[in-house]
Amino acid sequence: MGPLDGLKVIDVTTVVMGPYATRLLADQGAEVLKVEPPGGDVMRRAGQGGAMFAQLNRNKRSVVLDLKAPAGQAALRRLVTGADVLVHNMRPDAAGRLGLNRATLSAVNPRLIVAGAVGYGSNGPYAGRPAYDDLIQAASGLADIIGRASGTGEPAYVPLTLSDRVVGIHLAQAVTAALLQRERTGQATEIEIPMFETFADLVLGDHLGGLAFDPPRGGPHYARLISRQRRPYRTRDGHIAVLLYTDAHWRAFFHALGREAELETDPRLRDHAARLANIDHAYGLVGAALAEHETAVWLRMLEPLDIPVAPVNDVAALLQDPHLRAVGYWREIPLPEGGVLRSPAPVGRWSGSGAAPLRPPPPLRPEAAN
Repeated sequence: MGPLDGLKVIDVTTVVMGPYATRLLADQGAEVLKVEPPGGDVMRRAGQGGAMFAQLNRNKRSVVLDLKAPAGQAALRRLVTGADVLVHNMRPDAAGRLGLNRATLSAVNPRLIVAGAVGYGSNGPYAGRPAYDDLIQAASGLADIIGRASGTGEPAYVPLTLSDRVVGIHLAQAVTAALLQRERTGQATEIEIPMFETFADLVLGDHLGGLAFDPPRGGPHYARLISRQRRPYRTRDGHIAVLLYTDAHWRAFFHALGREAELETDPRLRDHAARLANIDHAYGLVGAALAEHETAVWLRMLEPLDIPVAPVNDVAALLQDPHLRAVGYWREIPLPEGGVLRSPAPVGRWSGSGAAPLRPPPPLRPEAAN
């Protein structure tokens, strides 16, 4: 039993953002019923063997409903009667046409919380525009920042559905906050979580910089984060991640090199402010030093000094990572068609409750339509 045991969620979401939010709720014990169109969620056909769909929709059940048909809408209203939350990620006009709003559904269930994820806030000029992860990374300024940090000036995307997942976390958190509000006041609510505004907050938290003030106290961007020298560093046989952040880190590192006097004689390294103002020079020195030894040598040397250091893993290496194995990170979920789904465990631990077994993603059952 998870903390959300007994909560019933109707999940009318597709692709990544919405399903990720509802998977977080399902992992914490909520009963999530995924409503799919007759052809199924498009993610069933994406990736190698539908891997992303499987990870996003574990612990859920599924029903096929054609919400464009009166019979499908009637079936949804019957499902809503016993639900606590309905979550969708449709554009506002489309959701309104299908009656997926609190104004319509409260007549069926006055305690129903309706949570909608949209691309752009419905009270702004971009309302109703299509929104996908790539578009939000671009519109929020992230793609531009990556281009600046790379030194090429060419905007680029993070190779993750990053904005989808960040906004999905916000959506799940908003649902749990609305549940607490309903518990305290007896009133259900309707939630709108916009992708653009939510992800822009993430980007601007680091990079609005001096433009946060009027008059400005400087330009945008956090210099350390966009330094071309902030990168995994090359060693003699691979790469390594090292972050010298505090004065103690810098002293310990340069002492290990036998170059501690350099921190005093080079004014660009003397303190945090000086290093930040000359971050390319400071990080460049670190990179040059790390290139002189093998990765394993640096791990053995720096870990006892409490200097933040980590290997640069590829995805396959995570399957064998000793820490992930020790904490029970990997779960193997038997699949009805045979084989297993290797899936990360739900994040976090709750005292007093054991790890519940994970259920496989739901099969598509066309015979369940309407």
